[in-house]
Amino acid sequence: MMGIKKGVEGVALPALKERRTRVTSVDAPLTTDTTRSDVASDNQIPTVPFFGSRVVKGIALADYSSMLDERALYVGQWGLKSERGKYEEMVEDQGRPRLRSLLNDAVSQGWINAAVVYGYFPCYSEGNDLVILHHEGEKKDSERLRFTFPRQRRDRRLCLSDFFKSKESGQIDVVAFHVVTMGQSVSQATAKLFAANEYREYLELHGLSVQLTEALAEHWHARIRSELGFASDDSRELSEILDQGYRGSRYSFGYPACPDLGAQVQLCELLEPDRIGVELSDEFQLHPEQSTSAIIVHHPEAKYFNAN
Repeated sequence: MMGIKKGVEGVALPALKERRTRVTSVDAPLTTDTTRSDVASDNQIPTVPFFGSRVVKGIALADYSSMLDERALYVGQWGLKSERGKYEEMVEDQGRPRLRSLLNDAVSQGWINAAVVYGYFPCYSEGNDLVILHHEGEKKDSERLRFTFPRQRRDRRLCLSDFFKSKESGQIDVVAFHVVTMGQSVSQATAKLFAANEYREYLELHGLSVQLTEALAEHWHARIRSELGFASDDSRELSEILDQGYRGSRYSFGYPACPDLGAQVQLCELLEPDRIGVELSDEFQLHPEQSTSAIIVHHPEAKYFNAN
């Protein structure tokens, strides 16, 4: 280098070293972990009362109102506040009087039209997929459609498909689905209140209708557990029921265990919820708003978890 600086004849710069770069193919496939977790595979398969789907309309408010999560309604939806240690006093003085009055209005005005479509389907798991089978006709026992679920990358590496018998087991498992709704009338009633700037009334009726939808979903899940023969495992306290005090679990698409809302398409193909006035939007949302869907898993180890 000094020779170059001094202008010595015949001295040149050394050849540049070849730069090493890591070549990554843009077409390299991403690997997906499909290895089953440690979920037990020796659980008993319950006997279902029927295969396919059924519609139930005209469900009485008294049948499911006992499943209403009052704390979620008063505090979460209505925003009622109480001093520390005086929650029950607030409930008796403000919450329940408003609730009774609003329920009476809902019944007398015909705002609540509770309905359910639900069903049981044969299935098995294949990797991270839950494969739903045809239950009748020439295609019986062949694949009808499938759901693909994400798998945890840590902890137990859970995936919803793990809670069902695998294809390799040679056994056919069962899965339940349901869609429940409060109907169009209450959705229209809340829209009118909002348009009329009656925001307090809107907040109360809207909040109640949302929580009644959840109460109906909880009630119907209990019915499914009864039809599958293990309702005797249920806790007796509502607070424990609302905290999954029963066998199995109810998962809704868009939540942590099954975050893909697009799976609503397959669910609607199975249940045809338009028969109870429920439609699926282009954004995979159920309408009317006071509607919810779920996949219901009977495996004893099935509880809420985050797949992300």
